[in-house]
Amino acid sequence: MLEEQHDNLQDADGNLITDSQESSTESNKKENSSEQTSDAHQNALNAIEASNAEEGEDESLKERHDIPMLDYDTLSMESLVDELQKLVATNKVMSIKEHIDEIKKSFLNKYTHFIEEKKEEFHAENPDTTEEFEYHLPLKTTFDHFYTEYKNKKNAHFKSLETNLKVNLETRLAIVEELKELINPQENIKNTLKHFNELRERWKNAGPIPKDKYNHVWNNYHFHVENFYDYLHLDREARDLDFKHNLEQKQKIIERVAALVHEPDINKAFRELQNLHRIWKEDIGPVSREHRDEIWNQFSDYTKQIHDKREQLFEKQRGTEVENLKAKQAIIAEIETLGTIKVNSHSQWLIQIEKVEALRTAFFNAGKVPAEANEETWAAFKTAVRNFNAFKNSFYKEIKREQNENLAKKNELVAKAQELKDSTDFDATTPIMKQIQNEWKQIGHVPRKYSDKIWKEFKTACNHYFDKLKEFKNEENSEEIEAFDKKKAYLEHLKEFQLIGDHKTDLDAIKAHIETWKSFGKVPFQRRHIEGKFNKILDALFDKLSLSKKEGDLMRFANRLDTLSENNDVQKIENEKIFIIRKIDELQNEIFQLENNIQFFTNTKNAKKENSIVLEVRKNIAIHKENLEIWKEKLAQLRNLNQE
Repeated sequence: MLEEQHDNLQDADGNLITDSQESSTESNKKENSSEQTSDAHQNALNAIEASNAEEGEDESLKERHDIPMLDYDTLSMESLVDELQKLVATNKVMSIKEHIDEIKKSFLNKYTHFIEEKKEEFHAENPDTTEEFEYHLPLKTTFDHFYTEYKNKKNAHFKSLETNLKVNLETRLAIVEELKELINPQENIKNTLKHFNELRERWKNAGPIPKDKYNHVWNNYHFHVENFYDYLHLDREARDLDFKHNLEQKQKIIERVAALVHEPDINKAFRELQNLHRIWKEDIGPVSREHRDEIWNQFSDYTKQIHDKREQLFEKQRGTEVENLKAKQAIIAEIETLGTIKVNSHSQWLIQIEKVEALRTAFFNAGKVPAEANEETWAAFKTAVRNFNAFKNSFYKEIKREQNENLAKKNELVAKAQELKDSTDFDATTPIMKQIQNEWKQIGHVPRKYSDKIWKEFKTACNHYFDKLKEFKNEENSEEIEAFDKKKAYLEHLKEFQLIGDHKTDLDAIKAHIETWKSFGKVPFQRRHIEGKFNKILDALFDKLSLSKKEGDLMRFANRLDTLSENNDVQKIENEKIFIIRKIDELQNEIFQLENNIQFFTNTKNAKKENSIVLEVRKNIAIHKENLEIWKEKLAQLRNLNQE
């Protein structure tokens, strides 16, 4: 059927779209047109015109409405790559353009965020490194592969489309030029109609043209089609039949649009309305003037109703997006708060990290926000997470520093253990090796990647030494049993020993017994109680001697030290040292207090006559000083033993 031009003569500003040759004529048409619409109606029509112009350029764009647009922000990077692969493999390239753009934006946002976190972790773990940060995510390579495949397909499509659009535009412009020439009263009407129908068929099959030329070319075509009807003296009967047929077709479209007003799926209704406008404009010709206003007004009224419902849907969606924005802002605020709460243990940080991960998931699942707030919201989210990670990393950075210090200390112990592991001076080396082991226990954790290796080295060196020590002790065991037997027999002999009453002779005899006892050597560990029995006999003999308190205490202590030294009892020697130092401190404090008391009494009125209390205090000071000298002598003996 012949086509109508009134519903498409105006652009967004209400002006006719024509070429320079018809501008004056079309302006007159505009002024007299019965299909001019209000601004509200025009907005609805413009929305459809824009979509039809775009799809008129590339018909594959029509299929995009049939492909569901997912909320890609809520998908993981893995799921986004799966969606990308599926879309590229099964759909025409331009029908998925918007989907691919959304997938790309969501994937790159998540990937950039992921890499930033890995970079922060790298610098936190390696604060002094000069090495450049590198991180390879295989998933990114997969994404790049499918996106490159999409771009290649799109480039090939554009190259082919560009050529076709140019040829089709030239074809349609040529048809318009031929239409101009049809208005010639000298031509035979039948030949003219035949030529006109041929032009219509050629126009119908000419194919898509660039969208920026769409309205201009179509409106010029319609303009000259109407000229053909309005300004030529055509066969009235043929024209009226054509008008009638076109009216019936447009009335059917109006009936369908009226039904679409009640379609619950607004987007579906709008897509069908868009297609009906395309049919109204491109496939159906004009109607008689008496019906043009009526059917056009009906069509545009229903169009506006559907457009208004679509706008209401968009407004509702915008309301949902605003709620999503509020939810995301609340999530960002929670992450910001977590970025200020200081915790001091790894277990507590794991709880904080788990909370942030849950908030991250909630952020991505919160849905779309208004487009104008999208970048700002995403930037605020990234900043909040980055600040939390920096706060967290400062804690682990300090732990890392401590662990590196611990590693250096343990490396020193490993080197020392390896240096001593082959020593055969067991009496000197064993206490050192035990001390090394104690020091190892006191040192904290080292970086995990070195932990197993350094422990294995230390354990191997220690085991090597103590295995040798065990072999040596097994060899010594028979000698220790023999020493015990000798000491046991000598103990019975010593019980019969009696002092003769001469101090020097008795003292020399006791010393000789001590030397003899030492000469027997060390006894097995489980039989060391015999040393206590020997010391009891010595204590009884010392008590019978007319020794000074200092001399007796020092001789007993020297014998005790000899016993501890023989048995390599490092821990007991150390405990003895701590006890003596504490005893010296106590005596010095007591002497200081007593001397202060003396000063108090001597400063009174009766200072010249010292009473019994003062004399008693002076006596106590003398006793304490004597005891202090004994303890200091013991400490000196102990330190000499350590130096040996």
